[in-house]
Amino acid sequence: MTLAATAPPQAALAFDQMAKEYDEVFTRSMIGRAQRNAVWSVLLDVFPKGSHLLEVNCGTGEDALFLARNGISVTACDASSQMIEVASMRIRNEAPGAPVSFNHLSTERIRELRPTAEFNGAFSNFSGLNCVADLEQTGADLASLLQPNAPLLLCLSTRFCAWETVWYSLHGKFRKAFRRWPGHATARSGEYAINVYYPTVRKLESLFSPFFVLRSISGVGVTVPPSYVEPWIREHPRLLHTLRAIDERLSLLPGFRILGDHMLLLFDRVPV
Repeated sequence: MTLAATAPPQAALAFDQMAKEYDEVFTRSMIGRAQRNAVWSVLLDVFPKGSHLLEVNCGTGEDALFLARNGISVTACDASSQMIEVASMRIRNEAPGAPVSFNHLSTERIRELRPTAEFNGAFSNFSGLNCVADLEQTGADLASLLQPNAPLLLCLSTRFCAWETVWYSLHGKFRKAFRRWPGHATARSGEYAINVYYPTVRKLESLFSPFFVLRSISGVGVTVPPSYVEPWIREHPRLLHTLRAIDERLSLLPGFRILGDHMLLLFDRVPV
């Protein structure tokens, strides 16, 4: 449930269906909150108050609203019209007047924001970019919208998630246990099929050059499990607290940091 909607019609329609339940199923879940808090701590370290950021795959606006509450303005985009509708309703109800604009615009079309906007930074949370087939073009488009040296923070699903492999293997679901390993999978949501890609760090670094240079990598959900383990983790809330503490120690260690549910990559825009 951590994939954000992107441009392909099947994906956008699939996330239209999820929009009204997304916050209940993931955003406000124990696992969703644990993983998001890990990303938020990095967001506040990377982006200072007064920044104007571009968010792609914004979903229901949880991250944009958080940043706005911390003095950061956000131009947030998503391919799902229903996600944008929920996000717009949330800002009206929760933070009227917040410096956030929500736009029904897919990642593949963000170039259309030129030349009216130039951002201090950009980010994408929880695997939206895993649904984008041409990340090389996305890198070029983002570069055209960012100021020199601007940070780019991306949270993507990893190719090798230790929790997923062990969890599904123990349940005898070996196809799901190893579904990420080939680098591409098809996820189904109701009647819709979504192509999901799992690039390695080396591949991402190559795709985003020469416009960006990779500065750091950290893991998200190394010991905290993926969202589909929520029913089990609700029975063991103290365990989740322990796993979060372990996550903080392992998330920066080489090897471990790419074995979590997600990985968080920090790039800098190369000066022109």
